[in-house]
Amino acid sequence: MKRWLFFISCAALLLGGCTAKSEPKQAGPAKSNHAQEPSSERPAEETQTSPLTGLPAKGDIHQRVVGVMINNHPKARPQSGLRAADIVYEVLAEGDITRFLALYQSELPERVGPVRSARDYYIDLSEGYHALYVCHGWSPEAKARLEGGGIDYLNGLFYDGTLFQRVPFRKAPHNSYITFANIEKGAEQNGYAWTDEVAPLSFRADEPSGEKVETVRIAYSHRAYAQVEYKYVPEQKGYYRYSGGEQTIDYDTRKPVVVQNVMIIAARHQVIDSHGRRDIDLASGGKGYLLQGGVMQPIEWKNVDGRLLPYHNGAPIGFVPGKTWINIVPELEIVQWK
Repeated sequence: MKRWLFFISCAALLLGGCTAKSEPKQAGPAKSNHAQEPSSERPAEETQTSPLTGLPAKGDIHQRVVGVMINNHPKARPQSGLRAADIVYEVLAEGDITRFLALYQSELPERVGPVRSARDYYIDLSEGYHALYVCHGWSPEAKARLEGGGIDYLNGLFYDGTLFQRVPFRKAPHNSYITFANIEKGAEQNGYAWTDEVAPLSFRADEPSGEKVETVRIAYSHRAYAQVEYKYVPEQKGYYRYSGGEQTIDYDTRKPVVVQNVMIIAARHQVIDSHGRRDIDLASGGKGYLLQGGVMQPIEWKNVDGRLLPYHNGAPIGFVPGKTWINIVPELEIVQWK
């Protein structure tokens, strides 16, 4: 009897095994073809803005600022590269001739010039942006500052005919030019940094308010060549600039200079030698005017870590995104508008 039970159990096990093998395997969850395909949607890239213009960056936002001394003698006009500058300071040098400190970061033109000599107060303005300072020549005060160390600079006195080139269509001292390729080369030769963490300016998103003003004139003297005008052009959303009645254009591209912010500020000027060189007080602050979007408002200005910035009733004013020109004048009485 036990033998029969043993055979019956074995038969049951064999039948069970065959049944298990004959049953089809249950399919797992169906895999989604969509999951296997790469997504056509890319994560939104964060828009980077240029620190000195507030506009979408086209180049490296870590490009170090380069400050170039540009000649504004009537025989040096029109200049090359001014249109590309993010910020331009216009300040009296000797007599009634102004000189430009052009600061480049978001846009580097092929060449700039005519390059002119350094003054100590331009060095102060350049240092507010930790700029690589480019000049051709220097005053005694500027020479002492630059040779004292701590400031990265290229001086055409030591690179005339190498990094700096004399153009044939102008006469010295209005003919010294330098390409940005040579500025970068000079920085590399001297071990200067070419990139930097550039602290951004403050920019406004609202509409500027103030008195509607179409034209502003700055008379650095009674001579026509020393008179500057800014005219608001609505279709450009900015200002055209004029010197001695002639529009400021780029020599190489023939395109006009267009700026979105014009800041005119008064600072104490003092003649310090027989050559008419000046000392200018850039530390104490003072009064001025700010032109944006076709309107003008009175402002106070302050020196904040070397940068000259606009304030109203003690509160900072943001710049309109775009280019900025800052005219430093000995007194606001030489400014007229309509």
